[in-house]
Amino acid sequence: MKIHLLVLSAVLTAAVAACGPKEDAAKTEAARLAKESAQKAGAAVGAAADATKEAVKDAGVAAKEKVVSAGTEVKDKTKEAVEATKEAGKEMVVKAADATKEAADKAKEAVSK
Repeated sequence: MKIHLLVLSAVLTAAVAACGPKEDAAKTEAARLAKESAQKAGAAVGAAADATKEAVKDAGVAAKEKVVSAGTEVKDKTKEAVEATKEAGKEMVVKAADATKEAADKAKEAVSK
């Protein structure tokens, strides 16, 4: 908003200088000041745009890092779950083998009686 007011002020200064009954030197000075103000306003807008671009880049990098970190965490948790599933599967096989052995032993005992 300040930039708009600055540019408007510069344009009005140039218009008043051009319309008034002043000397050519005063008109030239007013025009120069108006042009200088407009250039400064343009530079300020450019600097603000650059700062915004940098902020967006930084936010993008931060978001990417968070996604990578979350992906790594998910991968680690998945690996843990797979290991736990393997361990549980091993325990089930052992229990099933024990139960089968007990059943076979009982069947042998029943046949021998």
